[in-house]
Amino acid sequence: SPQAPIVLLQKRDTPRLRVAPKVAPDQPNLGLMLPYTPLHWLLLHDVGRPLVATSGNLADEPICITPAEAQQRLGGIADGFLLHDRPILRPVDDSVTRVVAGREMVMRRSRGYAPMPVQLPAPLPPTLAAGAQQKNVVAIADGTMAFLSQHVGDLGSVPAAKAWRSAGDSLSRLYHIDAPEPVCDLHPDYDATRMSRQINPRARTVQHHHAHVLSCMADNDLRDVPVLGVAWDGTGLGTDGTIWGGEFLAIDPTGQMTRAGHLRPFRLPGGDTAAREPRLCAAGLLVARYGPAILARTDLPPLASIESSRLALLETMITTGSHSPLTSSAGRLFDGLASLLDLKQVSGHEGQAAMLLEAAATQADDSPGATAYKMLLRPAHAGDTLILDWGPLLDATLADRRHGVEAAVIARRIHMGLAAGIAAMAVRLGQDRVVLTGGCFQNALL
Repeated sequence: SPQAPIVLLQKRDTPRLRVAPKVAPDQPNLGLMLPYTPLHWLLLHDVGRPLVATSGNLADEPICITPAEAQQRLGGIADGFLLHDRPILRPVDDSVTRVVAGREMVMRRSRGYAPMPVQLPAPLPPTLAAGAQQKNVVAIADGTMAFLSQHVGDLGSVPAAKAWRSAGDSLSRLYHIDAPEPVCDLHPDYDATRMSRQINPRARTVQHHHAHVLSCMADNDLRDVPVLGVAWDGTGLGTDGTIWGGEFLAIDPTGQMTRAGHLRPFRLPGGDTAAREPRLCAAGLLVARYGPAILARTDLPPLASIESSRLALLETMITTGSHSPLTSSAGRLFDGLASLLDLKQVSGHEGQAAMLLEAAATQADDSPGATAYKMLLRPAHAGDTLILDWGPLLDATLADRRHGVEAAVIARRIHMGLAAGIAAMAVRLGQDRVVLTGGCFQNALL
């Protein structure tokens, strides 16, 4: 296509494509792309074989766009620089796509796709959507068109904040939309929220997962209809002050949200640290299901990887709730299950444990006996909200592991159980129009 995105494709062991294992360790896919500039074409033509490439940036920082910036920020990791005299106006990462269920899924919408518009169901006044803290994208709307910026990336650094402001200013100038009113995430500590309130102290806020569902509806041209939004990701501040991430949101025809259900909450010892250490997610799951005595089971991989003095501290943190927020996060559930299968205890990059769980599951098939693990659908202790309880799924995971079942088969049964649980929730709520959104649904198997 003219967009020439990176496309995730299954690896094939062929003589022409021998790629070092460290390029995508333990993953069944490689990201492949075609040359999309004359310079790329000339380089590849002369080299005569595939090249391995990555964006010109440090982790968690925007890409460099000037020779001076590249030499300053990348001088410690690059052996040389190929420079040219054509100035780059704005940083634009490569887009990333994969084929899921027979259609294109855009995992990162940037070069070639941005700033093409998304049609909105109703006209808006000039509005700036600030985006979230991770994988940030800015959008600007006027009337029935919303224009998305290129991928900005993870906020939290000075260069990222500069790129965020530049992306919003560029869209405003490009489409002649003056003084748009900012709308930002409910989380007060997100950089995009803080910068939005510098523009307007009374900037409107939207709950993170509500925004996920509405954006997916807009992307798929669903309007004026009730839907069940299933928003599964790593984290997002809920309207009750807890960390959400495994949400079932009933959306009425006007777009208003009711939290109809969610995954069973558990404690996340260390908070954000648990996102980098899946073993901490596993500890939270185990204590929620079996009580603190389970932490003595050092035959379990996550607990075996933690020193005894730290285990004692973890018990105190989880049982008292100190530095251990409650979460319903599906992303952290994936991390904890990957840790229990000993796929990854400490992650090297975001989402690594969940990616390994998906990769393991793709190595098993739906053969006889590969039944879905059960999940329990039950009412919450108060109100009309339903809980999708992963407790029975955790029981089955540990039982199969104890009986020597292969990790790939267990991972497959986990995925099948989660999918069956989503379907059961939709049936219970009487909703057959279901929107799947959030980072967990970049998992092609789920």
